[in-house]
Amino acid sequence: MARKTTISIIKCDVGSLAGHHVVPKPLLDMANRNLKRAKEEGLINSYYVFNVGDDLQLLMVHERGESNPEIHELAWNTFQDAAQK
Repeated sequence: MARKTTISIIKCDVGSLAGHHVVPKPLLDMANRNLKRAKEEGLINSYYVFNVGDDLQLLMVHERGESNPEIHELAWNTFQDAAQK
């Protein structure tokens, strides 16, 4: 059976210094480190971290299917790390 590729985009409103205009660079860097580690460990195939306003967006390409608990745990832990910064 062919492997299916799943693209997951999970976002969180992490807040900004003044208003809702941007995710601070240290939070984007931290999210990039978390997803880079997940890629190196084989959890995801590729990723892209970006923001829309003050929403931190995690785009992850993987082969674990929709609503995979490991992918959601990765996102949750990344958002928890961002909230603690």
